[in-house]
Order: sequence, then structure tokens, then C-alpha cells
Amino acid sequence: MTKLSIVMPVLDEAAEIETALSALAPYRRRGVEVIVVDGGSSDGTAERARVLAARVIAAPRGRALQMNAGAAVATGDVLLFLHADTQLPENADGLVLDGLARSGRAWGRFDVRIDGGGLLRVVAIMMNWRSRLTGIATGDQAMFMTRAAFDKAGGFPQIALMEDVALSVRLKRFGRPCALRARVTTSARRWRKHGTMRIVLLMWRLRLRFFLGADPAKLARAYGYAER
Repeated sequence: MTKLSIVMPVLDEAAEIETALSALAPYRRRGVEVIVVDGGSSDGTAERARVLAARVIAAPRGRALQMNAGAAVATGDVLLFLHADTQLPENADGLVLDGLARSGRAWGRFDVRIDGGGLLRVVAIMMNWRSRLTGIATGDQAMFMTRAAFDKAGGFPQIALMEDVALSVRLKRFGRPCALRARVTTSARRWRKHGTMRIVLLMWRLRLRFFLGADPAKLARAYGYAER
């Protein structure tokens, strides 16, 4: 039987981690492995996660580093990378495993909705259509892939930003993604904090600079990631 592992990178998510992991309890009961990778939280995130995850490990800060560390200890044949502020649809484990098996593809992602109405609904529609047209997925879409494809692609590039886009480009060499129409729900907290249009325009600009060869570390600073 094919086994699924969910890898969740976290940093200072104490306020939300119990809710996020409680939502994954039905998956754990069905044999899905849930691994939390803490990037140096100072608010007790790791301690709160231990009672609700199969395994909690520490890794250097950075989503790429944390997700690669989680993948290294995962025992599943299929890996799903889930942000702490993103919720899976019902029966996501079955959707992933059946989707890969039926399509014969090695990787994929979900459609996404943002937890908010109005312009955010339009933003989500645009994200889904862009992903469907380009074959590029983002972390908000809960990327998943076979262990073999992840290893063959070399895992997430160890860059400060756009690691999900960079891995998508690598995975496209093995074929287009399995694009599931079921939707994950991602939090609108980033959009509410900084402003929807500001985030949209910023991400367009950063992606363009990334594809033109800009240094991901500089892009991360422009995005607002602070050094620790």
C-alpha cells in the first residue's frame, strides 16, 4: 500500500499549530505520517506540536531547508508539503494518491482558495489559472510528489525564496503536474497585513526578477523576510 507523508515547516506558529495539526488527526488515524519541522521557534511551537504530530524535528531556518529535512526522515512513498496556515480539503490523502495513480504523473498540487472574499477570491482564481497554464505550483497549493520524483529533482533548492517555483521547474522535466481541482484553504493573514494589491504586485515583480536571474536572498529581503 502506498504511504503518504505530510511535511509541515513551521516558525513561531504557537498560536495556530494546534489547530493546524488537529485538522490532520483524521489523516493520522488512516496511517498518514505527519512530520513538523521547526526552524528555531522561540514561542513554544515545537513543544505544542509534539503531542499532535508523528514526529517533530529541528532544522535550520528556511522553508527549503526545513522541508528537505522533513523529507529526509519521512517514510512515505508520496510526500506532501503543507504550510501551517493552509488546510487540506476532506479526504486529501485519497485525492492525492488516486490522482497520481490515475494520471500516471509524478507530482501535483491542489487548487487554492484564500480565506476571505472580495478581491481575494479573484486572486485565488488567478493563481489557479496561472498554475494550470504554466505548470508551476506554489507552496500555498500544497505541492505533492512521489519520493522518487523528489529525490530525482534534488529536493527543494536551498534558496531563500521561490523554492517552490524552482522545484516546479525541475519537476516539469518529468511531466506536467496532476492539477487537482479540490481546493486547499490558505489563510488571508498575509494579505490582510500588507494589503491585497500590494502583495499581488510585489509577487508579480519578485517572480519576474527570479526568472530573470535575480539573487533569491535579495528577493527574500524585498519580500520582508528578516534575518535572525
